[in-house]
Amino acid sequence: MLWSYICHLVVRDPQKRLQRFSNNSRFFSGLILKVFNLDLTVINKPASDQKCLIVSNHMGFVDILMLASCHPMLFVTSNEMRETPFLGLLTEMGGCIYVERRSRTKILDEMKSIVNALRAGFRVVLYPEATSTNGERVLPFKKTLMMAAAQAGVPIQPVVINFREVNGEEFSLKWRDHLCWYGDIPFATSMWKSAILKSVKGEIEFLEPIYATPDDDRGLIADKAHAAISAKFVPVKGLPAEPQPPAEMQADPT
Repeated sequence: MLWSYICHLVVRDPQKRLQRFSNNSRFFSGLILKVFNLDLTVINKPASDQKCLIVSNHMGFVDILMLASCHPMLFVTSNEMRETPFLGLLTEMGGCIYVERRSRTKILDEMKSIVNALRAGFRVVLYPEATSTNGERVLPFKKTLMMAAAQAGVPIQPVVINFREVNGEEFSLKWRDHLCWYGDIPFATSMWKSAILKSVKGEIEFLEPIYATPDDDRGLIADKAHAAISAKFVPVKGLPAEPQPPAEMQADPT
């Protein structure tokens, strides 16, 4: 973070500064994953020069580190995060793009920042669930910002993130609060629980890219990305079985 802050002071060109920030994020994310004893498997990793808008499921800050360690990337986050003590500084030093998700008027204007970053050659990561989750399922996607890819002329790259094992056991409810940051769990508590784990096996899979045009139905595009990610997502183990509807009574063939 100190090195990113120095770059913030020294590098005046905004685009070069973002490039430095994204490079720094990749390097330090890899180091932090080692501290967290996380063994990462990446499937279908794209070429280093492929521009795209990455859309992914999101369970907490650990999966941000996992993605950031793959390639230099810029992450889209909310203005609320920017205003949060300490986390705001971290996101700024990481070169995040801030949006106001609560205002439709502002979010359409701020989408231009994403489009400009994509056109400048950056990979941009968007979490269309608009929050981190408890690992039970992939939440419905917010669709507006996903169309930045169509405006920039780059593909949407769906990515699914899964936790496979924790301390030699399958990722279950026993370990959920160590890796998922959700609800009212304080950030410091979540970070500490992640740091004390002996071993974690995480997986990132890059799925088939989605090519969209500005005229496409954004709802259909969002649904397509959601379906692709949901099909590959492995929920936390140990959830109670969903109640099944009663079987229809069949007529006696005799």
